[in-house]
Amino acid sequence: MLVSIPRAIFNLVLLLTFAVCASAIATVPVNARRSDPLPADLCPAGNLQCCNALERADDSVVGVLLGLLGIVLQGVEALVGITCSPIDILGIGQNECHTQAVCCENNDFHGIVAIGCVPIIISL
Repeated sequence: MLVSIPRAIFNLVLLLTFAVCASAIATVPVNARRSDPLPADLCPAGNLQCCNALERADDSVVGVLLGLLGIVLQGVEALVGITCSPIDILGIGQNECHTQAVCCENNDFHGIVAIGCVPIIISL
């Protein structure tokens, strides 16, 4: 009986840990994906990003990354920007984008990912 009591306590602690972790997972609503590029001037302030890669949310590698960050997407057709940084509308100097310029709905992940992205057209 001494063996089963510690095991029961361990199982209870493990169950509570999973419950707490599951409640901490962020569910991010995402609007339907646009297929055509968006003019940069239509992107709201702060949503303009330069990302090293732009991938579908249902891609297996992106799924692993989102899972590690505790992010659950409701819109599986969303585009996700990988390693992103903000750019200004002029796109000059230090903020110039040499990779994928996008407009993203959710940039709250410290540049690791940006969610709900749409490619944009930057014209000078």
